[in-house]
Formats: sequence, C-alpha cells, structure tokens
Amino acid sequence: MLPLEDITVITLEQAIAAPFCTRQLADLGARVIKIERPGSGDFARGYDERVRGLSSHFVWTNRSKESLTLNVKHDSASDILERLLAKADVLVQNLAPGAAERLGLSFEALHPRFPKLIVCDISGYGDDGPYRDKKAYDLLIQSESGFVSVTGSRDEPAKAGCSIADIAAGMYAYSNILAALLQRGRTGQGRRIQVSMLESMVEWMGYPLYYSFDGASPPGRNGAAHATIYPYGPFAAGDGKIVMLGLQNEREWRAFCEQVLRHPELTDDPRFSSNSRRAAASEELRRIILESFADLTGDEVVARLDAARIANGHLNDMADVWQHPQLRARQRWTVVQSPEGELPALLPPGIDRAEDARMDAIPALGEHTQAILAELGFEAEAIASLCNEGAV
Repeated sequence: MLPLEDITVITLEQAIAAPFCTRQLADLGARVIKIERPGSGDFARGYDERVRGLSSHFVWTNRSKESLTLNVKHDSASDILERLLAKADVLVQNLAPGAAERLGLSFEALHPRFPKLIVCDISGYGDDGPYRDKKAYDLLIQSESGFVSVTGSRDEPAKAGCSIADIAAGMYAYSNILAALLQRGRTGQGRRIQVSMLESMVEWMGYPLYYSFDGASPPGRNGAAHATIYPYGPFAAGDGKIVMLGLQNEREWRAFCEQVLRHPELTDDPRFSSNSRRAAASEELRRIILESFADLTGDEVVARLDAARIANGHLNDMADVWQHPQLRARQRWTVVQSPEGELPALLPPGIDRAEDARMDAIPALGEHTQAILAELGFEAEAIASLCNEGAV
C-alpha cells in the first residue's frame, strides 16, 4: 500500500504551483481529481506542444490525476462540488484572489460541513495586504523576492531558467499538506494552509538576505560563479568544454594547486592564501587557472579534479541530462502513459522503485468526467443533461 492510497484530493488548479503539489501527492498514492474548465482546461495545457503535441509543463506536473471538466459558475456546479468534497480529504486551489471565497470554497465556509477537510490555498502574495490582488507570475515573484537582483552577470540580472517560485510554493504546499494529514490523525480536524509564492521564495533567499543584513552590501551577480567563494564556477578547458568546480577549504586549495594546476608554489602565495584573498584576486587567479587548463581537454581536467578529490561537474544541456549515466545506472527513468502514448518520467526523488510510487497516465481533458459523476450518484440521463447544458 502506498502512503496516501486512502487519501482523496480535489484540486482547482492551473499553471505550475498547485499542479506540482498535487502531482507529488498522487506520486504517494493519493487519488487526485483535477477540476478543469470545459473546452480548454488548465491553461498550462496550451503553454507549448513540445511533447508529441502535449505541453511540457502539463506532462511534468499532471500524471496520475483524473480530469473532471466542470464549469464552476454553472448552477449545477455547487451540487457536484458538494458531493466531491463529502468524499475528500484535501482541497487545493490556486485560483485568482477571492475566487474560492466567491465559490463558497473558503475554509471558513467549508469547515462546519466538512470538519476533517484540509484546505490548501496557494496564491502569489497571500489573502491580505496591499499586494493581495496583484497578478503573480513566476518571473514577477522571482523579481519581488530579490532573487533576480542577485542572479545573472555583473552587467545584467537574470531569472532562473525554470519556474522556481512556482516550484517553491508547490513544495511548501506539499509538505504542509503532509503535516496537516498527520495532525488530523491526532485531532480529527482539518485545517487551513496558506502558501504564498512570495513568502516561499523569500524563505529561499535566506542566505543573501542575511549576507546583506543591517544595510550591508548584497552578494554581487557573478554568472555561474559564486559571489563570495573562489575558485567556484565555470572554467574552460583547451577543447572548449566547460568544467564546473568548487573549492571549500584550504586543504582543497592545496590539493588543487599541487595536483590539478601542478603549481605547488601557489599554495602559499600571499595573493591567494585565504578564500577572501582569492576572491579579491579572482581575475588574476582565473587567468592562471585558464592557462593551466589550456593544454588539457575537459575530460582530462575532470580526471585531475577527481584524483585530487575536488568537487566538479559537467555543464550539461538537456540532451545530456536525458542520457545522464548516473540516472541510468540507478534506473531512475520509468514510463507513463499519455494521450499520445508512452512517455519517459523520472521516478520521484526518495522513491527507490517504480512500484513504490504511483506513476499513472497523464489525463486527457475531461477523460474521467462521466465516470466520476456516475460514482457521485448521477444517473446517465442526468450526466447527459449536464453535458448538454455546458456544466461539465
């Protein structure tokens, strides 16, 4: 039995944050019923067509779910939602600010009728305060949280290449729901969970916030290099390959000089005798490192770093990651079904075997609508009527 096999989650979700949260609940065995707009569904379905016509975002965050189309503004919607919530353990929503309240889906409205129900609201900024009603796309939260100000090159800030504000919010929603389920096991009561993208990202910004505490200057933007540790970042070998390396202490600095650069005299050079001095003289040290690497291939540099036990990695592109030897050796790839056939999927981190996680199909829009309505007690004639009226 999977850990959440007896848990039912109803979700009114879109984009990334809530879908990523609920997909992880599904990974652990929860039944996740995803409510989507009739005709169009979660707008993330239309972000792109890169996976055999399916959206890359949607494929990533929506496996193992059941898709129920429902016009939540239709007169019949409240009855359907009521029947769903009567069977549910968790309600997740990341609708526009105020939408859940207008639909009667706030924790305050639901708790008297469904005292065991856990309600998780995911928003950009929270349900009060001056930013409550602002739109909150991932880029905007990355900017508001200060992340963009410390990311990028010295000349230009940059956002992260994936939706980290959505991911952060989804992870905090996921972990808080698991905690709420444990708490409910002791108290018998559900509770409300509020997760804001801004607060999730600011939590992740703890290091640069404290680094610039009490008016101190923030860490500078250094591309893929570290703002305060050197050498730490990308260095080109003679064949043009980029090697990522990082030093953490003086023992590693000595090994780096002796075994990698093969210039042991640099070990006690006063210009580089501490991390702060190496950081201050980073341009000079960088020139020395690149000169030492100029006659080596990337693989030869990595071999020297490995021999010296210096942390290093390849600057992989997406094609490299699909073929990563470590993931293949550990058998981390499995397959899931989709409307377009089998697709590869990474096993959830922390799960050792495919049979220890729920890895079911990515649903077509409305694929499970009729089956779910029948399960809720609607007769075939009533279901046909709901379809004809545009309710589902």
